[in-house]
Amino acid sequence: MTGVESPAYVPGHGLLKGRTAVITAAGGAGIGRATARRFLEEGARVLISDAHTRRLKEYEAGLGREFPGAVTALACDVTDEAQVTALFDTAVQEHGRLDVVVNNAGLGGTSALVDMTDEQWSRVLDVTLTGTFRCTRAALRRMRETGGVIVNNASVLGWRAQAGQAHYAAAKAGVMALTRCAAIEAVAYGVRVNAVAPSLAMHPHLAKVTSPELLEELTAREAFGRYAEPWEVANVIVFLASGYSSYLTGEVVSVSSQHP
Repeated sequence: MTGVESPAYVPGHGLLKGRTAVITAAGGAGIGRATARRFLEEGARVLISDAHTRRLKEYEAGLGREFPGAVTALACDVTDEAQVTALFDTAVQEHGRLDVVVNNAGLGGTSALVDMTDEQWSRVLDVTLTGTFRCTRAALRRMRETGGVIVNNASVLGWRAQAGQAHYAAAKAGVMALTRCAAIEAVAYGVRVNAVAPSLAMHPHLAKVTSPELLEELTAREAFGRYAEPWEVANVIVFLASGYSSYLTGEVVSVSSQHP
């Protein structure tokens, strides 16, 4: 199958003008990084976070030159409740309110179930599922009086099966269920909670930890015959964060050219 070329980058249209957002795991090379840029291009003020301090600060400096005064950074390990609390307190202290939270932090890995250790299983779930829970809880506690939007990063593996991904798939299925349950409770606060479920969004780190053979196989499954660009997933996150999705809550939007 011949792949369809990636589309042209979509310029910002001020969809998040005046909003304040927190984005976790934004210092890497993938969806979180692309989302931070897209939010800034759409007019938001952004507090980016990542567990990797050096990488985070480097990205903050780069974005700061392009979007002066609109971006700050604070390191945060989402498995540490004290650091999560500090992240959300900082967002409110610096900007006066919290409008949007993007829970992007997640941890993958490949291991056959029969060889998987308790530590491998627990680590992936602690970052990917429990980390999303911690941040969602922290966000809701601060949005109870003001309303807001939460967007979680799930995965099509929450629906599908793939060998070696039992821990990651279980965690992402949990993120989907958490999204739906949190949305029902958050309605009372005027908060919407949705999720994206990407399939294959290519970035340098993924290429390093995934074999070329598997990447080729996964790419071939996509109807477009290509992987998604991280900014294409970020565009859907922008939509869910914006007023254009005002009647959506508890939804998981597949950002994929395959059916779940």
